[in-house]
Amino acid sequence: MTRINTNIPSILGQRVLGQNNSTLSTALERLSTGLKINRGKDDPAGLIASENLRAEKASLNAAIGNAERADQVVNIAEGGLQEVSSLLTELQGLLTTSANTAGLSESEREANQLQIDSILQTVDRIAGSTNFQGNKLLNGNFDYQVGSVASGVTDFQVRGAKFDGASQSVEAIVTQSAQQAGVFVSFGAANLDLTTGSQFIVEIGGSLGSRELQFASGATLAQIATAINSVNDVTGVTATASGTGISLVSDDFGSSEFVSIQVNNVGGLSTGSGILNFEAGDFSTPSTSGPTTFANANNGVRDEGQDIGGTINGLLAVGRGKELSVNSDFLDVAFTLDTSTSQTLASVSAFTVEGGGADFQLASQVNVAGKVSIGIGDITTRKLGSTETGFLDDLGSGKAFNVVDGDNLNTAQDIVAKAIDQVSSTRGRLGAFQKNVVGATIRSLNVGLENTTAAESVIRDADFAQETAALTRNQILVQASTNVLSLANQSPQNVLSLLG
Repeated sequence: MTRINTNIPSILGQRVLGQNNSTLSTALERLSTGLKINRGKDDPAGLIASENLRAEKASLNAAIGNAERADQVVNIAEGGLQEVSSLLTELQGLLTTSANTAGLSESEREANQLQIDSILQTVDRIAGSTNFQGNKLLNGNFDYQVGSVASGVTDFQVRGAKFDGASQSVEAIVTQSAQQAGVFVSFGAANLDLTTGSQFIVEIGGSLGSRELQFASGATLAQIATAINSVNDVTGVTATASGTGISLVSDDFGSSEFVSIQVNNVGGLSTGSGILNFEAGDFSTPSTSGPTTFANANNGVRDEGQDIGGTINGLLAVGRGKELSVNSDFLDVAFTLDTSTSQTLASVSAFTVEGGGADFQLASQVNVAGKVSIGIGDITTRKLGSTETGFLDDLGSGKAFNVVDGDNLNTAQDIVAKAIDQVSSTRGRLGAFQKNVVGATIRSLNVGLENTTAAESVIRDADFAQETAALTRNQILVQASTNVLSLANQSPQNVLSLLG
């Protein structure tokens, strides 16, 4: 059957040629762009997945940049803290030198005070000048804002806090009281009654050291207590005369504190006297059970203190003396309770964190879990130290612990030691943040970026070997389709032969 009005072979050839041209165009586009998904119709599901992966890549790159920026911020803060630490070390040496009063002239002591004043001024200047793009790092700008501090809280530190909302309450429950170490030495009389020519020789020991003391017959309890207190700086033990005995108590609280008494020579004291522990629930009352006689105390009697125990915001807290602390991903705080509060088993609304701190976004997802918050405290001289001993600015000219007028250089040295500990602790926290948080985060994010990029590439990037083969095939098919269409268009001309 031969028709000329409708050339079916030609229509078929046109359709196939159009299809081949389309696939050829697709192959050329993929080879020229390097992508096998250039528009939604190429692969709708693949396009959605690849766009999500691209967004994740952008977030990962931003998080890596944030982590690197955080590292630089901490580096600048560390530089300032390192210089402050060196100045405090020099200050400690000046105090020791100034305590040598018999070997120093007044002018030398005044010169030392001038150096101390200069060091204190330099510490304040470093605290005020260490900055990153204008943001002060060591003047308390990145410290946490704390409000509603309970009356029983004497010192507190907020080293890290992450929370949603305007504030975060820090609630503690004291489950174990803080205790000093102590024993009660019962002499059975108001003064010593020894054998003629004998002496009562006793060694008193504490967390700082020990001293041997000798007492003659007739010595009163007040005299014995005064002698023990005269070496308090060496032993860390305080004596108080009470009734017919003396209480020996450690200056500080906690399991690291102890009081020991060793009787090296009884001197003929009554065997009815001895050494007693205090009641577990009442540290002011000696226990009447199981006293150790002086004759049996030649190897020493020892009592240890007890650390406070409790929880903070439902987390088991670490107790050290009267201090409770907790360190978690969302809360890193420490605070000290006064004696009464630390010995009362009850809940304590310690304080409220109302903001502040240095926040770093170290994850691709912007939420509280992807944020790391760290506090950088104020290292000015009015903040370094403690309320118990004093602060660093108390060492300046005209202040309580200056080396020219002050006689409490041991307290001044304690203040500097506390300041060194605070600065070193801050440097340690920042160093741990750099090494274990920032460093690990950068490595983890880089691995995540590599894997995300690989996944996006598998979905979206063109396979050049496959697309080149497709290009060659489509070129051949287009040429073949063109030739076939040409033949189909020529076929109706054969009708002319029928018309003669």
